[in-house]
Amino acid sequence: MRNILNTGKQILVLLMVTAGCFLNSSCEEEELNIQDNFPFGVSVMPVPDEIADEQTVELRFTIQPTGNYSNTRYFIRYFQFEGQGTLQYFDDPPYLPNDLYELPDLQFRLYYTSASVLSQSFDVWISDNFGNERQVSFQFNSSD
Repeated sequence: MRNILNTGKQILVLLMVTAGCFLNSSCEEEELNIQDNFPFGVSVMPVPDEIADEQTVELRFTIQPTGNYSNTRYFIRYFQFEGQGTLQYFDDPPYLPNDLYELPDLQFRLYYTSASVLSQSFDVWISDNFGNERQVSFQFNSSD
C-alpha cells in the first residue's frame, strides 16, 4: 500500500511540474508580431515625350503601399544624367540632385522645368523609412 501511495505522490508531483511548465510557457508575454514594413509601388501619369527649353512639365505621382502603417514616411531624391533642368515640389525651391526630401502625401505633383535645348534624362527615387525604394525614369527629347 505504501508503494502505491509513493507512486501516486510521484505521479502527482510529475503532473504538477508538467502543468506548471506548460502554464508558465503559455503565459509568457510574447511580443506581438506587428508588420510595419510594407513594400510599395509607384505609378506616374503619362508625360509628353518632348520638352522645349524653359518649358515645365507636370509629373503626377501616386505611391501605392501594399499595407497600412501610420508611421511610414516617404522620401524623394533625383539624379539628372543627361541635359539640364530643375525638379521641384509645388512652389518649393528646386530639389538638389541626390539630396533626400520628405514627401508630405502619397499623391503629389512635381514640376520639371527644362534648362536645355538637348534631350534630357533623369531618375526619381522614392524610398520609405524601412529601406524600400522604387525608381522612375524620365526621358524627354528636345522639341527645339
